[in-house]
Amino acid sequence: MQRIPWITIALGSLLLISVSSKGGQKVQPEESKPPVKTAQRGRILGIGGVFFKSANRDQMREWYSKHLGLADKGGGAMLPWREHDDPQKEHVTVWTVFPASTDYFPATQPFMVNYIVDDMDALLDRLKQEGVKIDAKRMNESYGHFAWIYDADGNKIELWQPVSAKP
Repeated sequence: MQRIPWITIALGSLLLISVSSKGGQKVQPEESKPPVKTAQRGRILGIGGVFFKSANRDQMREWYSKHLGLADKGGGAMLPWREHDDPQKEHVTVWTVFPASTDYFPATQPFMVNYIVDDMDALLDRLKQEGVKIDAKRMNESYGHFAWIYDADGNKIELWQPVSAKP
């Protein structure tokens, strides 16, 4: 099993920092509620990856490896986890640092989150009906299917259906 890149952790840290502070003032987090359980297909199962940019990619990888144990030798650090409702299903969250010049996600966006989905087609159909902006590009790899959507602020979000996710 591959290890998850340190970028994923850094990105998660950035997300936590941005969520916990607003205008320099601490904001009390809302009470966390578990996702609504439904039999509906087209659900988010978890975070499949956290990607961020660095002008000093190699030094960042080295720093995260040395200090946090997130060794990324090019494929990202892999952090394994299991589904709460079905512990037999194992997934990974990929944490990786991209070069600052990457065009994998917009130049104006410092990081991107990848969500694991159980049924890409069902999710995209539902999002289209709900008026969500969906990128026309699709990518099929040996390890899964990818699509991209944009949130209300225009942030690009990656969706990933691993080959084993759909029954």
